[in-house]
Amino acid sequence: MHRAARWGLGGVGAGATLILGLDLAALGELDPLRGTISEHGLREYGWVFGLGIALLAAGSAAIGISLARRRMAGTAGTLALMAWSAGLLVIACFPKHDWSVGPSLSGSIHRAGSVVAFLSLPLAALIIARPWRRAERGAASLTAFVFGLLSVLFVLSMAAVMAIGAQSGLPWWRVMPIGLVERGLAVIEVAALTALGVWAAGQRLAGARVPAENGQPLVERSTAS
Repeated sequence: MHRAARWGLGGVGAGATLILGLDLAALGELDPLRGTISEHGLREYGWVFGLGIALLAAGSAAIGISLARRRMAGTAGTLALMAWSAGLLVIACFPKHDWSVGPSLSGSIHRAGSVVAFLSLPLAALIIARPWRRAERGAASLTAFVFGLLSVLFVLSMAAVMAIGAQSGLPWWRVMPIGLVERGLAVIEVAALTALGVWAAGQRLAGARVPAENGQPLVERSTAS
């Protein structure tokens, strides 16, 4: 019954593990404070990075499908979660570009995909897991909402620092340890996504038939939001 959510959690876990493995393997060669996660796509094992991002995107889509089937996401929440998945696929298909050598169409598409992905997931978490949906409130949904809110605050703080840097004439990638900031945001957003997946896996389909107590006939129970 919860196969889509469980497959989604598996995809998210596998993708995150591959990317974490690349980070650990590159210690000493790639500065995690300044080097972005996408730089793994330019290295020898760039295909592993692409595979990890693709698994993360596929897992996210599966979680979104599960939430939609259970009528837990709504149209806006589903679209936001699918936009996150689409942004991840763009990141996987179009590698990061070295902007010091000039502009690149592929690099511009990669950057656009990154922006869409990192902004869409917090929005999806806040919409889907909003705590005033009292009928569906639980530990997993509240966790997803909290991490979604943290993601929004993280992004706003980044924008504020970038604005301050711009007033001083500094490029945005020099006003903060961009590699560390990106990894921190990624961890928070994947945590929100995982909480959404756990929430979806713990809910029945709307209108599912469940046995009543004391040997009574089967009854219909709906968890639709």
